[in-house]
Amino acid sequence: MNRYDGGMREAKIRYLDGDYQVLLAGSHVICAITGKQVPVDELRYWSVARQEAYVDAAASLEAERRAGGLPGQA
Repeated sequence: MNRYDGGMREAKIRYLDGDYQVLLAGSHVICAITGKQVPVDELRYWSVARQEAYVDAAASLEAERRAGGLPGQA
């Protein structure tokens, strides 16, 4: 998908295992941890369980920590 196909609005996406489905075209999604815009064509990190996007691996890891999903977390 070209980054400009949906204009400069936020895309609505259903996150799946290893893929995602665009429900409403847009140029970006918002990282659930940082609040930064993530261009749809650069989206690599998300949570299927929480239906959230992340800007990078560090944000994804922080989301897992906050959700208590990492071993050894109290």
